[in-house]
This record gives sequence, structure tokens and C-alpha cells, in this order.
Amino acid sequence: MFLSLKSTAVGANSRSILAPVSISQGHLQIYSWSKYPHIIRLEFIKKSHLLHINPVITPPPFHFQLTKPPSGTGGVGTAFLDQLAALTPAPPISLVLISRSSKSLSVLSFSEPLALPIVPSDLAASTQPALTPSEILAYLENGNLTGSKCVLIDNTSNQKLAESYPSFLSRGISIVTPNKKAFSGPLDLWQDIHSASYPQTPKGGLCYHESTVGAGLPIISTLKDLIATGDKVTKIEGVFSGTMSFLFNNFAPLSASPSSGGAGGKWSAEVAKAKALGFTEPDPRDDLNGLDVARKLVILARLAGLDIQDTSAFPVESLIPTALESCESGDEFMARLPEFDAQMEAMKDAAEKEGKVVRYVGSIDVVGRKLRVGLERLDRGHPVAGLSGSDNIVNFYTERYGARPLIVQGAGAGAEVTAMGVTADLLKVLERIR
Repeated sequence: MFLSLKSTAVGANSRSILAPVSISQGHLQIYSWSKYPHIIRLEFIKKSHLLHINPVITPPPFHFQLTKPPSGTGGVGTAFLDQLAALTPAPPISLVLISRSSKSLSVLSFSEPLALPIVPSDLAASTQPALTPSEILAYLENGNLTGSKCVLIDNTSNQKLAESYPSFLSRGISIVTPNKKAFSGPLDLWQDIHSASYPQTPKGGLCYHESTVGAGLPIISTLKDLIATGDKVTKIEGVFSGTMSFLFNNFAPLSASPSSGGAGGKWSAEVAKAKALGFTEPDPRDDLNGLDVARKLVILARLAGLDIQDTSAFPVESLIPTALESCESGDEFMARLPEFDAQMEAMKDAAEKEGKVVRYVGSIDVVGRKLRVGLERLDRGHPVAGLSGSDNIVNFYTERYGARPLIVQGAGAGAEVTAMGVTADLLKVLERIR
């Protein structure tokens, strides 16, 4: 989505106001935070330290890329739209283009933006095709946005759009996204995004991606704050997958012990339960292969200063039995998974005999420059062992925090909390560029 914070005048308003402001080349731009916010281009007459202003009001445009159809339930894009419409006071933004995988909806004139309450139904009825990243750029350039500030909200997992981020950023277009592919893919893309962003590029856009790790949890922002304030991060570890958290909290709960005869359901039954509740992808192998956790570790490791090439640069333990890797469908995989329940039960029993529980953990040894994703046996008093539900937990070990880590814990998956992270990032961008 694109947010315009400055715009060219297209109409007049009869009101006049007084405001103490600075003067620059005969024009001045201020913000109106009314119920129907606008950007105001001002022509003025200098009177001492006050300006007599005859405002000319123009709705500012913005575009966002929607990951799923806005009709129906679910979807980060839908949740984001709802949160955006509910913000009070409403930020000075206007929707000029919305797109999903198969269609889009845009305005002919940026002075007549799309109305958020009717966007879902309009997009469903639209016959406009979806735009490519280059077409979105061309749309902006043809829209007479000189002097405007724009933000791309990418709520997709689209690889091509992720690869286009440097092009947007280098043109001063800021980006807010939960799309992990741009930040966990090839190192050169990460570096290009960094180089094209402000302040590395003085007129570059800002780039915020809190929701790429832990949905709306303040994980990335916490790590950045630790580093920016001079702390030395030595280790990061935790449970980075809501799916894996749910599975192991139910398969090997803390209540399980040899004396009590064990607890928790069979592995295949817990996977089936997680799938039925929507905690897994349609094909659970996309969660059980561990790559989603690995991508999040790559992002955090790079932010911590490690030049990790990609997820193939460190060990990632897959929970997909070798014999089931060739299954032609998720349904076939689920039908055969009970064959391996005994194997998983033996692993759980071995941990219980040591007074421990097994969890699927991601860890970054910043000092040793090593990453790992896989099963670990943890003491029952370990912070990671005591999770419940589908919570994520991330422990930051630093020089300041010593042996007692800084802990971030909470819901790390779901459309609403992911959209909250996106919305919060958007507000941060607005605060910085207005």
C-alpha cells in the first residue's frame, strides 16, 4: 500500500487558519488529523512569525499489496485492513491501489482514493488484472507523485515482489511487510535492500519487517534496540514456530513423567489435531521440515551481524521421516505418519528418563557464529520448556542481561497478531517520514 504524506494541489478550500511555521520556497505542507484526514499544500503571506494560510486540500494516495481476497475470513491482508480502518485518530493516508494474486483495483485520479469500507466488495467485483512489481512502479511514476512519500505494504509471500524491494526503496518508497523471503533469501538481496534503504541511501525509503519473526511480538525491534544501545548479544534461542510449539506442548507436556506413566497424545494424532485447528499448512510437511524456523533464524542472525548465506548454511533437523519425504500429497503423508509414532515416543521417553522434555528449538551462537534448528532435551525449569498452546518464546542472552536472558513470549502466529505487527510498523514509518 502506498501512503502519500505530501501531494500536489487539486482543489481549493475556503477556510483560513493561522499557524506558526517555517517558510520554504513559497510553499508549506502540514498535516490535518481530522476524521477525514488530508494533506494540505499551503500558499501563504508572511506576517511576522505567523503565516496566513489558504489551504488547498488533496487526499494523499497509498497502495498496499493484499495477500488474500478481502472477502470471507482469515488472511493477514484482511486483518490489516480492519485494523487500519479502526485507527483513531485516522492517519493521513489514502488507498489508491489494492491487489491480490489474480486481480487489482486502482483509481484513475489520486484525488479520488478508494474508500476503505467498500474496498472488499469492489475488489471482488473488479476485472482489473493484478499488477507486477514493475507495473506498480510505473503506476506511481505516472501518477504525478512528485514530492510524495509512499509506503508499500506487502502482505504476501511473493518471491518476485520481495526481489523488487531494492527498486522501491531506491525510489524513496518505504516498505512494511511480513514477507520473510526478502530477508532470509540470498545474502546479496539482503545487502541490496539494506543499501537501498535510508540512511544508506539518503533519499531511500524505510524498511520495517517486524512480523517476519514472531508475528506481532517485538522480537526484531528488541534485537535492534539491544544492538543500537551498545549491548553485545551473545546468544539467541527459542521456539520460533507456533506449529512446533503446539505440537510439542501437547505431545510432551511438562506433566509427563516416567512415574506418572507419561502424558500427551501420539505424535501422528497431535499433528492431525494441529492440522484440524489450522496450526499447520495444508500439507504439514511444510511446517515439519523446519525451514520456516530456519528462515527466521537467518533474519535474526543477519541483524546480529552474521553474514549467513541462506538456510543451507547450517543444520536444520527435519521431522519428516525419510520414508515419507516422497509422499505425493499431504493426505498420503498424514495417512502413513502413524507408522512412525513409536520412533517419536522413544525419543520422548528418553528425555523423560533424564527428567527433561523435548522441544523444537532454534539457536544462534553469535560469538561462535553458529546456527542450529532441531530437537533438544531441556530441563523442566528452562524458559522454553514451560510454554503452552502455540506460544513463541525468544531468549536474548547479552552482556547486560548476563545469565538471565531478556525474554519475549506470546502468540507468534495468526492473522490478527501478524497484522498488528504490520500496522505498528506502518505507524512507525508514518512517524518518521511525516
